[in-house]
Amino acid sequence: MSDKPHDYCGIFGVFNHPEAALQTYYGLHSLQHRGQESAGIVTAYFDPQKSIPVMPNHKDFGLVLSVFDDTSIFSEKLKGTSAIGHNRYSTSGSSTNRANIQPFRVHYRNGNMALAHNGNLTNARQLRNRFINEGVLFQSTSDTELILHLVAHSKKDTLIEQIVDALHQIEGAYCLAILTDDKLIAVRDPNGFRPLAFGKKDGAFMVASETCAFDINNAEYIRDVEPGEILIIDRNTIESGEPQSLFLDRKPGSEVSQCIFEYVYFSRPDSRIFGENTDKVRRKIGKFLAKEFPVNEIVKNPGKKKPIVISVPDSSNTAALGYAQECNKMGQAVNYEIGLIRNHYVGRTFISPGQESRELKVRTKFNTVKGVLEDRSVIIVDDSIVRGTTSRHLVDMIRSAGPREIHFLVSSPPIIEPCFYGMDFPSPDELIANVHNRNVDKIAEAIGVDSLKYLSPQGLLDAVKSANAVPHGYCTACFTGNYPVDITTGVEKEENEVI
Repeated sequence: MSDKPHDYCGIFGVFNHPEAALQTYYGLHSLQHRGQESAGIVTAYFDPQKSIPVMPNHKDFGLVLSVFDDTSIFSEKLKGTSAIGHNRYSTSGSSTNRANIQPFRVHYRNGNMALAHNGNLTNARQLRNRFINEGVLFQSTSDTELILHLVAHSKKDTLIEQIVDALHQIEGAYCLAILTDDKLIAVRDPNGFRPLAFGKKDGAFMVASETCAFDINNAEYIRDVEPGEILIIDRNTIESGEPQSLFLDRKPGSEVSQCIFEYVYFSRPDSRIFGENTDKVRRKIGKFLAKEFPVNEIVKNPGKKKPIVISVPDSSNTAALGYAQECNKMGQAVNYEIGLIRNHYVGRTFISPGQESRELKVRTKFNTVKGVLEDRSVIIVDDSIVRGTTSRHLVDMIRSAGPREIHFLVSSPPIIEPCFYGMDFPSPDELIANVHNRNVDKIAEAIGVDSLKYLSPQGLLDAVKSANAVPHGYCTACFTGNYPVDITTGVEKEENEVI
């Protein structure tokens, strides 16, 4: 339903906790925004009856709350003191493919291994074709399975050496949580596209896509997993208090390129990613938006009342607040108001009675506060526009409340290119910026507003870097077309090949 980019998934892992599966469940619940198609948990323990290490798992389509609605799953099935979990957003065609639900679990010559992956491999097709020619059989259409095959086919002796060998053969964006019989291994690609954090709770250690997954478990955030770092958590970590770290080299000329859209939209505002609080960064983005487009230069017919700034809840709330604060600081009076109310209880399976119109779907998700909007100059702040269909229906709803004028500010540049590093956009010719040849006035006319303004690419970069105590490089490929990692070697989308 959402006319927004989608992130592929969220991952969580815990080592040395008596309720590892339950901690993972809560972690996945906090990461639900990163993927709503399916969820899964794998645990590891030594079975005294069989005298072997085992890895039970439970996974299915649906939200975390529905996949794990039977509490006996935790007491009778998902035993053990270590676990990994995964929330998944699938790409077109693969949402009905049960084989693609993660974490993946295998048994090979060095024991049991499970893997959860957030990201997208840019040489997936090349690797898949190589394995097909070698006679390898695939159970899924996910690029994640390729990593398992690379580990299993490695000629190296130890498991860690095999994993390192596999990682040297993959390219693109990947954060991994790998569970073995006696280790939890966290990996972040050398470019650091996706966020991954390291934390602890008493004597347990955790990794998660976002720190909000630590907060729900009352765990302490320690630091980020560094770009290119392989973090090995085992019994030695429990004894010493420090995990072992190995590092992968970046390709010559390649720099750290963290996904800037994580700050714009994906991550929860209460999370800390890439070393900084998302809320702080979004406020800064809103302030830079005010500097580029102060309210006095936008509003033409304010009337006797102050213009109002409203957000499209919830992801743009903080940027809208930052915009209003900066306008007032500059002496340009505006009020920050709640003009749109979001219904948080609309499920993905909500049925539109008698029709499948996006307009009706938008109305089930949002409603206007007419008394706030009537006879006011309204400035809508949103984080992005993709196809523009939802924006158009939202503007129509606001227009029906009787405002004097409507202006639309976007806290990111126009999206003009696809992402190959773990973010799902429509095809380029469906993006509203490309439909109208990147003519902002024509886009404004298409969504029905009096004016439309986008934060510039440089403004977004400056805002993010100014909010970070230790700024790094950021990927802006979806706004600029400048891809930091080669995408010509075999990027592929999942397809529904195995039902």
